[in-house]
Amino acid sequence: MLQTLADLVKQGWLGRLDVVNLEAHPEVAQDLGVRSVPWTRIGPFELNGLRGREELLDWIERVGRPDGMADYFHALLKDGQLAQVLTSVGRQPDAMAALLPIVANPEASINVRIGAGVVFEELAGQPAMLALVDRFGELTGHEDARVRADACHYLSLTGSPEARPYLTHCLQDDDDVVREIASESLLALGE
Repeated sequence: MLQTLADLVKQGWLGRLDVVNLEAHPEVAQDLGVRSVPWTRIGPFELNGLRGREELLDWIERVGRPDGMADYFHALLKDGQLAQVLTSVGRQPDAMAALLPIVANPEASINVRIGAGVVFEELAGQPAMLALVDRFGELTGHEDARVRADACHYLSLTGSPEARPYLTHCLQDDDDVVREIASESLLALGE
């Protein structure tokens, strides 16, 4: 993997490569929260384990793309790495918005959807959740009832009075489950 990364630097795909011998500098692993090697960070993406050249190139190309973090979180949740998503969001709360494409995708696997929900529940009432009220509100108009129902639940987790109009509107939804969750969410907000 070291050779592959060095080649990517030589070819101009990476601008810099920092290599740390963890036996000589275990404090670096502790500071970065590294628990296994090889460990690689490409932009905001922390990758554990061996990765091939093509996969590394794929992550390099995702750096700076609007959907890059969403893809990263999806991959982590799919692999059962919820703790890593929570760590990433803990370091950069605004990155939580990258979970919205997962919520909006009714075809996302159940473990990925549940993982995104756990992140939202862990950060209920936090400023990063408050910043998502209107984005969750938009999802209450989604064509899929599961997405609308999830959006209603997540609106309750914001704790914001700004969620009420979206939830009140969902009391008239065609789907029984959406109406029920909207009602429960309004109760959670104190109505």
